[in-house]
Amino acid sequence: MPASFAHGTFLLALWFGLGWAQESMAQTASSELLTYPVTIKAGRIIPARLEVPAGRKIKLTIKNEGPGPSEFENLSLRIEKVLSPGASSFVVIHPLKPGSYRFIDEFHPTNSEMLLIAQ
Repeated sequence: MPASFAHGTFLLALWFGLGWAQESMAQTASSELLTYPVTIKAGRIIPARLEVPAGRKIKLTIKNEGPGPSEFENLSLRIEKVLSPGASSFVVIHPLKPGSYRFIDEFHPTNSEMLLIAQ
């Protein structure tokens, strides 16, 4: 058996034996983007309250099911997405600190609100 093969086999066995493979897989799974659906319909954002984990990057998929345009936004997070009727899109939100974040449909600000709760 060549020395390089034996050395490679030893390193592979060591890698698995110390659990590095499992740790690496766990890190990959925890870094996957959590995705949440959001619908805007008749000037309302559904769900009105969305709880997400703090400290994790998330993705919101947004669909406008209303007859007119919508503008999904949160100015403090610098998120703004304009959707024509029937359109779908998404926004990625970087890890949030624990707290509440208010989103509105700018075209219907008085009756549209979604509270994103990071905890």
